[in-house]
Amino acid sequence: MVKLAAVRNLHHQVIQELGRLIVSGELAIGQNLPREEILAERMRVSRTALREAMKVLSAKGLIESRQKTGTRVREEMYWNQLDADVLAWRCESMPTDAFVEKLVEMRELIEPAAAAAAARRRTDEQLGVIESAYEAMAAAETLDAWAVADLAFHEAVLRATNNELMSSLFSVIESALGTYFVLSARNSANFKNALPQHYKVYESIRRRHPEVARQAMNRMVSDSRSNLKKQRSR
Repeated sequence: MVKLAAVRNLHHQVIQELGRLIVSGELAIGQNLPREEILAERMRVSRTALREAMKVLSAKGLIESRQKTGTRVREEMYWNQLDADVLAWRCESMPTDAFVEKLVEMRELIEPAAAAAAARRRTDEQLGVIESAYEAMAAAETLDAWAVADLAFHEAVLRATNNELMSSLFSVIESALGTYFVLSARNSANFKNALPQHYKVYESIRRRHPEVARQAMNRMVSDSRSNLKKQRSR
């Protein structure tokens, strides 16, 4: 069992290391990876662990293997962009303007509708979770604490839709949203500037006013976009 756990750990390390290199661009699109025996030696892992890692990276759309040409990095259009690891690697390598803009667009499409649905369907228990997250935001004394509470607030709103497809979406985009919230708050004059907007979302969900909740969330996303534009214009 100990040996198996060690193999799995090495397998995970290879996935993480190669995934980061590919997504950050250090391994360029179209670039061929070294032959299996060379790559395994460089990474100090067995060829078995390397092969298993390559299968995972292939399933994520990052690489492809062909008999005559070997293994190469695929174009971004083939990457599984909603894969949790791929999103995390993109965030770690610092989001580009284009990627941030896509995150904003995704929020505009999803979160106002989620807030409206939460106002219609939330339970008292779910409302309590949203309230607790809001209170944690209000009590936050650092940007990191704020970002954690902010993420919890938006997760609670998505879960209060009582739409399992919407709820499962959070686990996919969590890393990207976490980075997004930090970037947005960092470029605000005061990272707590968005607190009144979060209260409006909470209060409209509490009062079961779907359209008010939709509009409040829409304004919140719009202000986040403005904060990020400030960063890009500096």
